[in-house]
Amino acid sequence: MRVKGLNHLCFSVSDLERSVDFYERVFEAKLLVKGRSTAYFDVNGIWVALNEEKDVPREQAGTTYTHMAFSVEEEDFDAVKEKLHSLNVNVLAGRERAADDGRSIYFTDLDGHKFEFHAGTLEQRLNYYRREKPHMTFYE
Repeated sequence: MRVKGLNHLCFSVSDLERSVDFYERVFEAKLLVKGRSTAYFDVNGIWVALNEEKDVPREQAGTTYTHMAFSVEEEDFDAVKEKLHSLNVNVLAGRERAADDGRSIYFTDLDGHKFEFHAGTLEQRLNYYRREKPHMTFYE
């Protein structure tokens, strides 16, 4: 078996209507279909699904480093950051990052799922690690 690529992302949400509004505003997601407990979006070619599950504990969703990162252009980064603040999105304190590793902003959705808008690339990250982290082993 060979994985062909990313199929979709699915997130459990406590209130579908609120979350649909959030994803439309924050991600500029195009709503494709919405039912009683699910909604599908297109986020620039990425299939994102929401599934309403009202009785799921949500307290610890944002307490780990686990997150989904979406690419943004460096020249758009300040506008993206301002947009999150203007929408009163829960913006998190980010980790310390070298300038040549690309800028990032971390935030949560209404149910505590952690996201990142990141202006760096995998190539930039690996080049930074090669330069600054000699303890790491790289594979071809």
